[in-house]
Amino acid sequence: MGTAIFELYGRIGAKARALAPAIRPMVTRLSLLAADLMALTVAAWFGLQVWKLFHVSIGVEFYLSLWPVLGVFVLLYAALGLYPGVALNAVEELRCTAVGTTMVYVITGSLIFLSKTSAANSRGVFLFSWVFSIVTVPLARTLARRWLSTRPWWGVSVLVVGSSGSGLSVLNLVMSQPSLGLKPMAYLDDHPPQPTPPGIPLIGPISMAAQMARELRIRYVLVAMPRVNHRLMDLLEHVGLVFPHVILVPDLFARASFWIAPRNLGGLLGLEFRHNLLIPVNRWVKRALDLLIAGSLGVLTLPLIATAAIWIKRVSPGPAFYKQAREGAGGKTIHVRKLRTMYPEAERLLEVYLRKNPAAKKEWKRHFKLKQDPRILPGIGSILRRTSIDELPQLWNVLKGEMSLVGPRALPYYHLDQFSPGFRALRKRVPPGLTGLWQVCTRSDGDWRAQEALDTYYIRNWSIWLDLHILARTIRAVVAGQGAY
Repeated sequence: MGTAIFELYGRIGAKARALAPAIRPMVTRLSLLAADLMALTVAAWFGLQVWKLFHVSIGVEFYLSLWPVLGVFVLLYAALGLYPGVALNAVEELRCTAVGTTMVYVITGSLIFLSKTSAANSRGVFLFSWVFSIVTVPLARTLARRWLSTRPWWGVSVLVVGSSGSGLSVLNLVMSQPSLGLKPMAYLDDHPPQPTPPGIPLIGPISMAAQMARELRIRYVLVAMPRVNHRLMDLLEHVGLVFPHVILVPDLFARASFWIAPRNLGGLLGLEFRHNLLIPVNRWVKRALDLLIAGSLGVLTLPLIATAAIWIKRVSPGPAFYKQAREGAGGKTIHVRKLRTMYPEAERLLEVYLRKNPAAKKEWKRHFKLKQDPRILPGIGSILRRTSIDELPQLWNVLKGEMSLVGPRALPYYHLDQFSPGFRALRKRVPPGLTGLWQVCTRSDGDWRAQEALDTYYIRNWSIWLDLHILARTIRAVVAGQGAY
């Protein structure tokens, strides 16, 4: 038995021996904890400095005495599952950090303002510190994951168990997203269809799972099965005896990732799939967010829109704005407004160009965009499209309720004709968005198939936290000019 385990350990190689599986989660936990404490401290300092602009007499002594409250943040974050923070997507992390941060500020602020020390502090400092913390904590965690997730000591060691090769796709997906913190050590499959990725050995059949957990002290196992059956139940019972953390990835969950809640139905396991965009209160919350942000942005960007309009008029005669018919919620036709970035005779120029350039015609059929587009106005046209400033007039459509800040892209009818009838019907259930998951993930680099997949994912998994996550990523995509042309 000892020789077999020695050979098994050798097949896994130096990757498993570099750091004990029991130590890896601790280092990851401490890294995220340090990022959280730094972000909270920076947010509190900024909150104090901002409020001092209005009240220069505000002192720092009282707030320095509140440093033990940082421990409360850590305890609550831990209770919400933020440590070691593995197998946690960005949207769920944003929700947990926002909820945890708000709870601590509300509790701490309430206790202080009810005590005799309330005269020594200011509500304004707490308000600004809370707002900054909501931003800095998830931002610090994102940066920490980006910088540290590729390190050999980051994350947790995980064993991937599959059936008929079903685990191979899960294995490849986990390896392509190191920020999840799941570091596969080995793969078990009774009938593997093809070789595993480099560095991940195929050890043997599924029956070896318990042996590996005991000898190699791996605490996480990913179980990927093609369907729910008695064999899956037996396997879960088998690995559940030795692995403290069992993550099941059956095909059942391929259509939705968020908002699945287990239900105990008199001893039977039930799974509730919530479609949040069909719940009226969620639509009201989404609409309130649209009005708040679109109204503020509309006022702030008016000078920018006016400047761009004047520049367009100087480069090309004709109107500075144009509108185009698009499909809105319920299949209703809406007219989307944009700053004009093309020549007035754009359609004729496109037709002539595609007729003379077969490669460009193929590119157009796949993306409905051209990297070298003869229709674009020189200078101003490229700038507006790369920075997405040409989209700003659509804020008026958002305020009117025809569009939302986040949603499936409002597309021309010739583009919609490429999609399947089922996806067209799904799109009609929600208003189109000024930005969306497709825009921040691939933008112009993704073809219509990628757009269909990403928009479907968004509609089925909507939450206010997903919207906030997309809005944050939109800023990064616009600043970086990601996939725009």
